[in-house]
Amino acid sequence: MKTDGIYIDTVGVHLPDEWVSIEKAVAEGLYDEMSIAYGTGLTAAYIAGDVPAVDMAVDAARQAIERSEQDTGSIDFHVHCSATQQGPAGSYPGGYVLRELGISGIPSTDVRQHSNGMLAAFEVVVGQMTGAAAAESVLVTAGENFTTPKIDRWQGFGTGFTASDGAAAVLFSAESGFAQLRSLNSGTLPALEQWHRGEQSQLAYRDDELGQVTMLDLLTFFNANVIPLDKCMQMIMEFELDIVQRSLVDAELNASDIACVVVANSDATMIDQMKMQPLGLPMSRSSWDFGKEFGHIGACDMAVLLNHMITTGRLAVGDNILMTTSGAGWVSSSAVLTILDVPAWAC
Repeated sequence: MKTDGIYIDTVGVHLPDEWVSIEKAVAEGLYDEMSIAYGTGLTAAYIAGDVPAVDMAVDAARQAIERSEQDTGSIDFHVHCSATQQGPAGSYPGGYVLRELGISGIPSTDVRQHSNGMLAAFEVVVGQMTGAAAAESVLVTAGENFTTPKIDRWQGFGTGFTASDGAAAVLFSAESGFAQLRSLNSGTLPALEQWHRGEQSQLAYRDDELGQVTMLDLLTFFNANVIPLDKCMQMIMEFELDIVQRSLVDAELNASDIACVVVANSDATMIDQMKMQPLGLPMSRSSWDFGKEFGHIGACDMAVLLNHMITTGRLAVGDNILMTTSGAGWVSSSAVLTILDVPAWAC
């Protein structure tokens, strides 16, 4: 869909102090040295330890608000997104974030689309700002902490990525901002729903079976018994390319007009084969060369990378940015942004 009148005012990021390199993880027996031999290109992960994901999300939101001329009283709507468990069963992360920010009385929606969460939240933003609600300012937050015995951040997801901790926030405005959201499209490929569920029933959570099976186990079962891996990859590439092309058409751009393709921080080979080659673009036009240093921060990658690019001088006025993500389900989204300004807080 083509979007108009939706601007990114500011972004905020919280990254933990502890940054663990792949080499250190290998030395400590946490990461398979063969994964490096396979050429993933991944270099590290951030570790938050006992700091809750929602507390990091609050810190990221505070930074975004501090960078803005808006204040908390002007925010009309809030969206929180995530890939990991955000607190005790029954807790509501959005309510916690708003309470800590001192914001009361506004709606807050929880989006759980895993790695696709940030762009899924953007889609909610579009509805709130262009629909009957006519919201003028919307805050999106995300936070992830993979530190739990139930998750092996280094090898539990295969060699595709390392799970990293952190948080991000995006503050939208209907008036102005340093970037404009030009288009956004999404879709679901339900034929791959079982890929991240394996042979487990929908009642598996009752026996805590999810804590006994790794994501790699689930993927392996599906590829061995339902759809082979190569077929899955072909299905995903065609499905996501269609979504990306729709976003480019809606933004009235060609792939050659894109200054940077912002992708989840993952295996270089997968990014090249699944994202860049179908668009006819080189890896030098992707976010991978610096994203590999962050690790995959679940729903946070898009905002963390946008913050990095705008604060390190990698983006200039007029640059068009394509964001493309996906998550279990199989869900995928793509968005096109245009940089309108390099704000003072980014310099």
